[in-house]
Amino acid sequence: IVANGADKGLTLPDMVRKYKEDLVGEANYARFGNKFPLLIKFIDAKLDLSIQVHPGDELAKKRHNSFGKNEMWYVIAADQGAKLISGFAEQITPKEYKERVYNGTFADVLQTCAIKPGDVFYVPAGRVHGIGAGAFVAEIQQTDITYRIFDYNRKDRDGKSRELHTSQAIDAINFADVQDDFRTEYEQVQNEPVEMVASPYFTTSIYDMTEEITCDYSELDSFVIFICVEGSCR
Repeated sequence: IVANGADKGLTLPDMVRKYKEDLVGEANYARFGNKFPLLIKFIDAKLDLSIQVHPGDELAKKRHNSFGKNEMWYVIAADQGAKLISGFAEQITPKEYKERVYNGTFADVLQTCAIKPGDVFYVPAGRVHGIGAGAFVAEIQQTDITYRIFDYNRKDRDGKSRELHTSQAIDAINFADVQDDFRTEYEQVQNEPVEMVASPYFTTSIYDMTEEITCDYSELDSFVIFICVEGSCR
């Protein structure tokens, strides 16, 4: 919700409807209309969060008349031992996937990565992923569909399990997505933009600033979002 100025009190969707391409850019408005195309969250996980996967645009359009969801994490802070789950540690079959979800061993075949501040993970649609306890991340993503696969066999106070989307997710999962480390490497340089992730849905750069920087976006047909992850700025 807009905090101050002439548009105080308007929501982000209100702003898109009011300003259209003047706010989000001509190409974005033609592509997404009045729906703001990104969602940004700060996630401060006190427990291991559920394992998820997101469908790509094609499957999401077919099933939900929606866009898919590609996302990324930037680790702002991490408790000792904090981890992120991204992709598979070994290749499994769709049949084994279902068996492991039902017998509670699905997490055993996932790639678990110890994390530190500044780590970056790009999570394309189809990559199984989860946020572990003690991780504090900025999550930048498309705004749409999530399938919850596995919730560590947890029950609520009434003894019920959370709803899972095991069968729906099987068509979305990239079962060949096996790597030793899914971290996105980038160079750390002060006082100039360093691109971390470039995708068809968003481009993310980091500025490690010790002095004033001037950015000229006059030729850019898009909105720009700034997130302060450490220190302060005006």
